[in-house]
Amino acid sequence: MPPLELTLILAATRDMGIGLNGTLPWAGLKTEMAYFARITKRSPQPPALNAVIMGRKTWDSIPPRFRPLKGRLNVVISRSTTSSLVAVQRPDDKEPVVAGSLEQALEYLERVREAGAITTGGLGKVFVIGGAQIYGAVLALRETRRILLTRITSDFECDTFFPLKLSEGEGEGGWRRSSHEELDAWVGETVPEGVQVEVGTGYEFQMWERVD
Repeated sequence: MPPLELTLILAATRDMGIGLNGTLPWAGLKTEMAYFARITKRSPQPPALNAVIMGRKTWDSIPPRFRPLKGRLNVVISRSTTSSLVAVQRPDDKEPVVAGSLEQALEYLERVREAGAITTGGLGKVFVIGGAQIYGAVLALRETRRILLTRITSDFECDTFFPLKLSEGEGEGGWRRSSHEELDAWVGETVPEGVQVEVGTGYEFQMWERVD
């Protein structure tokens, strides 16, 4: 069985700002949010279920009526949990799985994948959706192969930043921007190309891959 592969997905400004006062600095990007939902739900081998890993603050920032994120296995990392995550029987999208650390979360997903325990038929793709501390820890792992970035081209004040600079050329630490055709092929749809504008905010869909 190949190693578990991790994909980070996020929206960030040109200087990699991702948050302000515990929430998104921008609002009203419904088309961009729909893209996030489709990509994180779309499994490479239906009916397998994709997983989304997030920190507790990211979980808390999701409006209660929208959590857990439907159609995905939600894995929340919280240092205060006492769960040992021993059982892998029939996890689904009805309740979040709470792990005490990133390592525990990844070990759990490996066991789920090996057991084929998800009710809908297996484990699909694994996405990391925030926040900054979780992103930083995941970037240090060789299992992290890809970043799906919505580049916000409009200016916003931010107090939280993604811990990796991705310029229009090469990214820090051996990352390269993929072609738009490569993005389309990986996400499984034709993604709008170039800068999109929604409620006065410009953004562009990008994919970055680790260069071995």
